[in-house]
Amino acid sequence: MLKYLILKLHGPMQAWGEHTFEGHRPSANFPTRSGLLGLLGACLGIGRTESEKLRSLADSIGMAVRVDTRCLTILGGRVQRLRQLKITDYHTVKDARKDYTGLDQHETIQTWREYLLDAEFSVALWNVAQASINLDEIAQAVRQPYFTPYLGRRSCPLARPLFEACLQAENVLDALRNIAPNGGVIYSEEKADVRMMRVRDVPLINQPRQFAARNVYIHGGEYVSE
Repeated sequence: MLKYLILKLHGPMQAWGEHTFEGHRPSANFPTRSGLLGLLGACLGIGRTESEKLRSLADSIGMAVRVDTRCLTILGGRVQRLRQLKITDYHTVKDARKDYTGLDQHETIQTWREYLLDAEFSVALWNVAQASINLDEIAQAVRQPYFTPYLGRRSCPLARPLFEACLQAENVLDALRNIAPNGGVIYSEEKADVRMMRVRDVPLINQPRQFAARNVYIHGGEYVSE
């Protein structure tokens, strides 16, 4: 049996940025590893420049995300499934950086930022072998965060507390079966003989805005790879 920490990510809007820079800022369809590490780092009080603490956090946990199935009963008793939507918000940015590495600046540019609407996620976290940050410490930080957590961007506040449960289970699928609404596609780092895709969302701690790829194993119905 393994111990799992379950979080709920609910809010009017969420934004889980993919690898990009300045102009177009897309959101992934489910929380990224980099975004979740940032969320947990905020709860733990880890600053953006504290590289060793950030690395310790990243090396201590595995994670899985379930895109929770949401349904609405409409007139006549018919049940309709609610799907998450995306919107694009238009901005202008002054003195934007020219490229990934340079510090030069130029005049005002246009940017387009994506957000998810009507999205709810259940996140399962577990300690990997030789973890230096215990899951109980993370659970306490989630209950009493040091910095204000938000769902990807500061314009995306929480609609409910992050903490949902701590429980024991044989695997991550069993852990999430104990959490309502008990339906939805699961994207897990736990290796399994199911569909797999590569996602580029592993932050390189000493190279800001640079990311490595990881394997994500997909359990359940329809999924979107972009």
